[in-house]
Amino acid sequence: MPEVYLLIDVDGVLIPFPDSEGNGPATHVRHSVVPTGYDAGSPVPIWLDPTHGPMLAELISELPLTPVWCTSWRGDASPLIGAKLGLEPFAHVELARQDITTSHPNGYLWKRDDVSAWLGTAQAVWIDDDFTPADHAWAAGRTAAGIPTLLVQPDPRVGLLPTHLETIRSWMAELVSMPSRPFTSLRD
Repeated sequence: MPEVYLLIDVDGVLIPFPDSEGNGPATHVRHSVVPTGYDAGSPVPIWLDPTHGPMLAELISELPLTPVWCTSWRGDASPLIGAKLGLEPFAHVELARQDITTSHPNGYLWKRDDVSAWLGTAQAVWIDDDFTPADHAWAAGRTAAGIPTLLVQPDPRVGLLPTHLETIRSWMAELVSMPSRPFTSLRD
């Protein structure tokens, strides 16, 4: 079976957006981190669910997936996010730094051009909270062209849930058992 990449976003997936009072969900633990280029005296607060690390590690150990960070955290994702979740370091997609005021400057997720070039013809599961209908059409087009691509879109205020990983397991089982069958994208 050809390699299948598991692209993982951070903000809105592993770090849900805070509520109006600046708090994360009760299931998440507050941490302070200092991303590259930030002042060590002004750490950034983040909220992580300690169950996410074991859930992702189990998924990766049982399925033929290659995990890759696909986030604006770039190279900081493994040491600042993954390590706090107990995950081994992953590679990351080097996303261009863009001067944009919206995450959909061309009607689709700003990361998509870099992801498309990075993936080439590789199969992929991409977990991100910020897909548009144009991104889902892109995934469907890749799938129709024989490059199975699944988009999984958590609610950014809730983040990754076990049901999202079950969706990936089901999709991978279908991919392995019926490799010529077209697949579709999914969003909550």
